[in-house]
Amino acid sequence: MKVLITGGAGFLGQRLARELLSRGELKDPDGKPQKITELILLDVVAATGFDDHRVRIEVGDIAERSVLEGVIDDTTSAIFHLAAIVSGQAEAEFDLGMRINLDASRLLLEVCRMRGHRPRVVFTSSVAVYGGEMPELVRSDTALNPQTSYGTQKAIAELLLNDYSRRGFVDGRVLRLPTISVRPGKPNAAASSFASGIIREPLNGETTVCPVSRSTKVWLLSPRNAIASLIAGLEIDADVLGMQRALNLPGISVSIDEMVAALREVAGEHVAARIEWKVDPRIDKIVAGWAVRLDATRAEQLGLKGDASFADVIRSYIEDEKIRLT
Repeated sequence: MKVLITGGAGFLGQRLARELLSRGELKDPDGKPQKITELILLDVVAATGFDDHRVRIEVGDIAERSVLEGVIDDTTSAIFHLAAIVSGQAEAEFDLGMRINLDASRLLLEVCRMRGHRPRVVFTSSVAVYGGEMPELVRSDTALNPQTSYGTQKAIAELLLNDYSRRGFVDGRVLRLPTISVRPGKPNAAASSFASGIIREPLNGETTVCPVSRSTKVWLLSPRNAIASLIAGLEIDADVLGMQRALNLPGISVSIDEMVAALREVAGEHVAARIEWKVDPRIDKIVAGWAVRLDATRAEQLGLKGDASFADVIRSYIEDEKIRLT
């Protein structure tokens, strides 16, 4: 089986790639395990740290048709479309966000349509597709009403994938990701970057600034369960999905104060004390418009799982990244 990951040099892309290589196989549309014979990692920079004959590293602009035609052929069975301009950057650089989050997504679907072989496509969307006046519990069929350019771009791409699936051009699956925390590495331009930074930096012995108020709530999922959900999402029987291709992934609704309390529980008061508070009105406004409690019943019935608590999320991060508490 040939598999493509766009955004393959990113955190989730590389982690997904390693998990796929470790498993060595994916279920085909009939539910039968098939060996992964080629795994293509496409990004604007080269993915690193892979020494495996099954891996093919490609560098290119996903918004260029020739790039996509070079990595998608009629033997490409599975595509994980992770490449995106993150929320804060998409808001600050409108043209870039439209080009990568929307135009490139449609182009990817068009190349699949041209190839004519109906590959399975997992598209990572976001809870940012919701907004405005929302019910206390946001369902997967709650009307899309994004309040940011990023959310709008994701929402349009969702609808496109649903229609391309209806027409039989692809076998698409939309997974609406919660904020992923805790991410390793450095802060990025995502409005949600703080949700990792207020845990990651203190655990690394560094001070950090939280740009939103303590009462702000976010819908979170650990990297471990995000990767498991991507793979499980690809393997869902298309007949079970039917015409509703979008799933809200399971998560936990937690306030910033509760996140800090969990950090204090796991690592101690001296670590939690490394967080400083300075509200950034731009970030605070974006985050305040996000859904904070979503109904993920359908995803859970299909075998996708969330986290038991945010303290467990922190513990899994410490274990995965081999953090030594200081």
